Amino acid sequence: MNCFKSANIKGVKIAIATTLLMQITSIALPTTWRSVVPAAIALPGQTPDQVIDWIRTNPVLRPSAGERLLVRKSDTPSRRFQFQASVVLPGIASIQKSDANLIRSEQIRFFDIINGVTRSRLEETLRSIYGPEIMRDYATAKRVYAYPTAAMVQRSQAKNASPILRALQGELRQGKKYGYWIELLQNDRGSANSGQITIFELESLPKLKEELSAREKR
Repeated sequence: MNCFKSANIKGVKIAIATTLLMQITSIALPTTWRSVVPAAIALPGQTPDQVIDWIRTNPVLRPSAGERLLVRKSDTPSRRFQFQASVVLPGIASIQKSDANLIRSEQIRFFDIINGVTRSRLEETLRSIYGPEIMRDYATAKRVYAYPTAAMVQRSQAKNASPILRALQGELRQGKKYGYWIELLQNDRGSANSGQITIFELESLPKLKEELSAREKR
């Protein structure tokens, strides 16, 4: 009986995640999600052409004609979804010449005033796009940095301080295969209308951590 109960709960979670993604992207996902979403075959470290081919055949992303490394979906101005593969890592502007022909990061971004954006929604979208192998790497990854820190919260309370110091909530995670950066922008009601999750090469983790932690002193 417990096995059936567990299976039913798991099925409900997958159904909810699929519904959420459909709401923002207007993508008609198949009912049997696990059977059609393949393991990721194009990830940071591969060439743009390899990633473009993967994006084109990904059953969740389904880019429009002309979309290559950037896929946008929107049913209304208040609900938008974006997937972008890039030769740079968000937060790190400079790249070496040898890196220009390789994808260094892939980012999933939501903006949704109607339903809001949550951490679990970002995580389930990561699972639906990349499959179970990458999701396991993310789930078992260790947290190496989280914000806002106590120093950032304290500074946000100072006169003329930027409220974004407290509004941005996120963390860096170090998996065995990749690094992960998840971030939500809280509104004045304590919920979030926008957020992103980025997968990137582990070698970029120290630099990104340095860039994010530098905000504590600005």
